[in-house]
Amino acid sequence: MPAAPLNPADLYDVRSLLSDEERMVQDTVARFTDECVLPIIGDCFDQGRFPTELIPEMAELGLLGSSLPTEYGCAGMNGVSYGLVCQELERGDSGIRSFASVQSSLCMYPIYAYGSEEQRKRWLPQMAAGKVIGCFGLTEPHGGSDPANMKTNAKKDGGDWVINGAKMWITNGNLAHIAIVWAQTVDGIQGFIVEKGTPGFTAQEVHKKMSLRASVTSALFFDNVRVPDSNRLPNVKGLKGPLGCLTQARYGITWGPIGAAIACFTEATEYAKQRILFKRPLAANQAVQLKLADMARRITLAQLLSLQLGRLKDAGKMQPTQVSLAKWNNVRMAIDIAREARDILGGAGITTEHCPIRHALNLESVITYEGTETVHQLVVGREVTGINAF
Repeated sequence: MPAAPLNPADLYDVRSLLSDEERMVQDTVARFTDECVLPIIGDCFDQGRFPTELIPEMAELGLLGSSLPTEYGCAGMNGVSYGLVCQELERGDSGIRSFASVQSSLCMYPIYAYGSEEQRKRWLPQMAAGKVIGCFGLTEPHGGSDPANMKTNAKKDGGDWVINGAKMWITNGNLAHIAIVWAQTVDGIQGFIVEKGTPGFTAQEVHKKMSLRASVTSALFFDNVRVPDSNRLPNVKGLKGPLGCLTQARYGITWGPIGAAIACFTEATEYAKQRILFKRPLAANQAVQLKLADMARRITLAQLLSLQLGRLKDAGKMQPTQVSLAKWNNVRMAIDIAREARDILGGAGITTEHCPIRHALNLESVITYEGTETVHQLVVGREVTGINAF
């Protein structure tokens, strides 16, 4: 009996390594992406518009704070399932996955991990339901890859804190009802929940973007913003707070670009099989087959890397260096594939009627945010050598 043909986008049958529940999560989010995201996302990218109309269904599917406990209105998924959510959302667009990543890993996670029980009960159910949107205020205009060089500060004044400073490149900033803001205090860096409408707190949307156009990016400004001590995250001090959030988000980012790469690879493969040049399909050329084979190879390696990372996460053994390795490898993989796929599509590849140019542009942001490629290379280098080269 001949062997069944392999799935070009899953040559090692990674799907067979998933549990029934994990496969169900993947199928559910894939269906949402196919039916709700893909029909509109090219136009959203062209218009520079985040499709807020998708938020209620994302919430209904349990995609916001998906790996947090059910007692707070969340889905209680495992780490691999959260990774699959990110993969299928980014198969649609990096901006959609970024929205879910920020809401889940950078806003809901710190409230759960570092907040009080009162804060958890107040905010997490509303955030899981998509009724309260959050943003994560860490990066500063001058800071970039050096978050310790933080200028935003919070000073105690009676029972309140007064925050001054600015944050930059903040996903969801102008959508957000609350911001998780990290600021220097006399006791080190601490996190604060700053609510929209608080006097002195303003958000300004960043325009003229050529990347993540279907996503809201903002600058945040704090001019003597007064918040009560009850809005301070009480259970963490120092950089380990925001860096712990980033590890959670970067984990999801190791999965997301696999979806972008699969989208580009699939479209390029189908196009190459159908496009006739010199009286034969483009896919009949050795040069094209070599490119497609290399894409399949790199996608396979990334799938296995993220799956093992997810198993380590679910076993409580995942370490930040392992996340850095996967983020570095998988985003580089995806951006290279998006560019090659654009090339295979020729002139047609420069329009948003096809996905590769959109994914290629988006991935220019993904390879930069939450640790640039160079930063993650140096994290791995430090682990290998024992020497800090930052």
